[in-house]
Amino acid sequence: MSNGDHPEPPATANSGAVAIVGLELRGDEPAPKKQIYSWALWDWATQPFHSVILTFIFTALYLTTDAFLPADIAKLGPKDPAYVAAIAELTSGLGLGATIAGIGILLLAPVLGQRADAAGKQKLWLGIGTGALILCMLGLWFVTPTPTLFWLGVALVSAGTVFSEIASVNSNAMLISLANPKTVGRISGLGWGFGYLGGIVALVLVIVFNKANWFGLSAEGGLPFRLIAVGCAVWAIVFSIPIFLNVPEPSLGRPDRKVGFFTSYVLLVKDVIGLYRDERTRTTFWFLVASAVFRDGLAGVFAFGAVIGKTVFGFEFGDIVIFGVAANVIAGVSTILAGRLDDRWGPKRLILISLTCMTVAGIAVFAFADGGKTVFWVGGLILCAFVGPAQSAARSFLARVTPAGREGEVFGLYATTGRAASWIAPGAWTLLIALTGATKFGIIGIVVVLLAGLLLLLPVKERSAAV
Repeated sequence: MSNGDHPEPPATANSGAVAIVGLELRGDEPAPKKQIYSWALWDWATQPFHSVILTFIFTALYLTTDAFLPADIAKLGPKDPAYVAAIAELTSGLGLGATIAGIGILLLAPVLGQRADAAGKQKLWLGIGTGALILCMLGLWFVTPTPTLFWLGVALVSAGTVFSEIASVNSNAMLISLANPKTVGRISGLGWGFGYLGGIVALVLVIVFNKANWFGLSAEGGLPFRLIAVGCAVWAIVFSIPIFLNVPEPSLGRPDRKVGFFTSYVLLVKDVIGLYRDERTRTTFWFLVASAVFRDGLAGVFAFGAVIGKTVFGFEFGDIVIFGVAANVIAGVSTILAGRLDDRWGPKRLILISLTCMTVAGIAVFAFADGGKTVFWVGGLILCAFVGPAQSAARSFLARVTPAGREGEVFGLYATTGRAASWIAPGAWTLLIALTGATKFGIIGIVVVLLAGLLLLLPVKERSAAV
């Protein structure tokens, strides 16, 4: 198959009896810039789902507010215990949806990735995941502010999370069709950076529309929030088109691994055991373990950052939104720049430096919490400056140790191990707050997880994998 720019590389390449790592199949030939930017635009296209719908706007300011409470409870006000309890039910309901979504990803991501590898159809599954995500965002238009539709909103947001992860498994796998060992860091960083910057632009547009009072549109029926969801869907449609037109499949498939759906789980278990037993791929196994822990710490920084700002440092709504924009700007720019350091230093060194700096910054935020908002602004933005580089370098590291023809499977395991460990940072956060009765101790919980991931990564060897 040819994409018009250069012939697609073969699925495998042999050196004696052992196939070389997928990244090395390209050799020194650089990928056309059109392909690279088309691939990076997919992160730009889908990031508003995460930043606008999941994190800052739709769920936080609409789905888990009194708009979805019975009228008699809503009118009691936030000081009434019944009101507080009802809001807690909404937030816990959203958490239940996220938990179910995590289980879905745990069960589906690696198997679907393995099947995409076998058929050589990563782009097909990327399209299925992206298309389903878009339909979920469009479906949020029907979530009007009535208690009976709350669970529809939760279901659509949770399903969108699953489909987004399935799509990202295949997007990550396609990185190998674009990069070689000398360029994988900067290309991975470009994708993550584009994602952050896309989220920023989307958030800024929401702020502008809000300041303009939605240009006279009525706020009845949650109309602004429902329009935001539709806008995110249209955004995803427009900016995801280039990846399907311009980026080749990472492999031509492995027909010998085509099995039935349920047999895929048996094959998956054998593959995981094989990753550990084979000295040539044991690096991949241990990196999946280490990265699951430190990536959960990275997720905790964003998941609880707004809560820390509001609860510990007294941030108001405007402060949180502005901080969110600033955090994404810094994370996006630092990630793009750090991609070149990844290729120069290697991804492991970049991850270790990032985790070390984040650990120090987190301890400083905790230690000087009485210093007011400035402490959070400085310490929080330092943390954000290293989140993106660590995320990008983690993807780069895995791409470097992924055997040819197993891209979707390995990146599916990457998604799964991340979900399997997704309880660690929330658990540490909850435990320390419960033991101390003070939210600021949750910061230490996140720091402990980051430090644990750093220590687990230290003995992992940075080398290519074989099949």
